[in-house]
Amino acid sequence: MFVKCHCRSASPDYYLIAEAVGQAVTMSDDDLLMHRLRAHVTSLAAEIGERNVFKSEALRRAAAYIEAEWGALGYGVERLEYDVSGIRCANLIATREGSTRRNEILLLGAHYDSVVGSPGANDNASGVAALLETARMFQALKPALTVRFVAFVNEEPPFFRTGQQGSLLYAQAAQRRGDDIRLMASLETIGCYSNETGSQRYPPLFRFFYPDCGNFIGIVSDFRSRTAMRRLAAAFRAHSDFPLQTVSTFRFVPGVAWSDHDSFWRNDYPAVMVTDTVILPLPALPRSHRYGRQACLSGVRKRYAWPV
Repeated sequence: MFVKCHCRSASPDYYLIAEAVGQAVTMSDDDLLMHRLRAHVTSLAAEIGERNVFKSEALRRAAAYIEAEWGALGYGVERLEYDVSGIRCANLIATREGSTRRNEILLLGAHYDSVVGSPGANDNASGVAALLETARMFQALKPALTVRFVAFVNEEPPFFRTGQQGSLLYAQAAQRRGDDIRLMASLETIGCYSNETGSQRYPPLFRFFYPDCGNFIGIVSDFRSRTAMRRLAAAFRAHSDFPLQTVSTFRFVPGVAWSDHDSFWRNDYPAVMVTDTVILPLPALPRSHRYGRQACLSGVRKRYAWPV
């Protein structure tokens, strides 16, 4: 998933203009990945828009989009369906079987619903875009562990931390099955980036230990998942020069448990959140959606490193 990359790529607009005038263009791997990430976010946030049980047709279209993308890659897509107020909801699952440790599972997840009143570009079309492209890359690999990709429904309020949250239903079912999930990584709002001083804020005291620019990706864990988080961070740094910050702390710290990884903590699985931390209160400074930077996080040229 990680690649050393400075992302000095051509603008996606360059390719749109070239296509319009009939100019043949060969994209680099990084440019192609950036183009795909942008296309996913545009499809989910701009074309489909707000998607939740209160906008049920849009939620259905978002699920259909994800299924179609995985289907085109050759994945069989499993649906974990349930009803919320008469609305059919579904977690979507695609699996790349492991070669030598197939009973051990690395689970990558991202929620595809958006908060009421928002088209959800960063929260969480960015995470879904990375999930889709990571699944694409794994088609060319033979991982030792089984890698499971899950698009979760109903992460946003009023369902968060209730029995109708998709990831909680999934984690409970996994526990009943006895699934050996070695690590769950929740891809949560990973598309915003800023070099502006003061563009990053933290819970009390954290500001003394972390940078005040929102130009990094964060990996967040509780204390029980600290070992897995450290191994993941070491692998990331070995294969990418993108700025990374990590923290293992108490679950009650604001922001630490604010995604689907919390559902797995509550079912005794190790889990982390991968995030740009924009879920924390931020000053009124623009933090742009940088597809090139996001491409660095879902890179294509180096080998994958998920040491669990």
